[in-house]
Amino acid sequence: MTGRLYIPASSIDQALPDLHAPIEPICGVNLAPRQPLSAIRLDAGRPTLGNLFWGLTPPWLKVLDHAPHCARAESLQSRTMFREAFRARRCLVPAAGLYAWQPRPGHKQPYLITRADRGPLLLAGIWCRFHTTLSQYNDSFALITVPSPSFLAPLTDRLPAMLAPDAATAWLDPHTPAMELEAYLSPPTGELLGAFPVSRRVNNPREQDPSCAHPIGMMRRLSPKET
Repeated sequence: MTGRLYIPASSIDQALPDLHAPIEPICGVNLAPRQPLSAIRLDAGRPTLGNLFWGLTPPWLKVLDHAPHCARAESLQSRTMFREAFRARRCLVPAAGLYAWQPRPGHKQPYLITRADRGPLLLAGIWCRFHTTLSQYNDSFALITVPSPSFLAPLTDRLPAMLAPDAATAWLDPHTPAMELEAYLSPPTGELLGAFPVSRRVNNPREQDPSCAHPIGMMRRLSPKET
C-alpha cells in the first residue's frame, strides 16, 4: 500500500507538456496521506493542476480517518465508494517516486521506488467532490493500486498504476469507455522501475529534509533472469 510520495517541483514541471498550472503546486520530499497534494484533472479539455486532499472523502463518510488513500484496481467496479468516481472522475498525480519498507531484523529499511531513468511518474487516481455549501466544496482523491513487479515484491505487494503521458488525456476524459480505462491499469513493467535504500529518517512523516530521498545503497533493478 502506497503511503508516502516524493514529489519535487521537477516532477510536476515535466509531467505533461501542455499542463496548465493556475495554482501553486504542492511539493515535498516525504508526503503522507491526510493532506492536500497536487493532481491533474481535465478542465475545458485541458490537463489542469489543482490541489486535492489525499484520502477519498465522499459526502456520506462520517470518520475522516476512514477515508481511503488507495483503491485496489480490482475493486473499482464493485465497491460503491469507488465505482462512480472511476467511471467519471479520474485524476493523475505527478511524482518522482514513492517509499516502501523492507522488513529487516529489528527494523524496516525504507526504499525509494522511482523510474530507472529517474524521470517523472504519472500515478492514476480517482477523485470526488463534497459540497460544504451551495458554492463551496472540498475535493479529495485516492490512488489506484495494482500488483507490484515480482522483483519489488519484497518491498511492497502493491504500487500505484502508472500511465504514460500519451495516455493522460484518455484517462482524464470522463467519456472514455470503462474497457479502455481498465487496459491502463496493468502492473508496471519491471524494466521501468528501480528502488534504492534511503535514510530511516523518512520513517517520520514530519521529516522533509532533501537527504531523505538520497540513495544510501545500490539501486535494485530487474535482473536479466526475471525478464
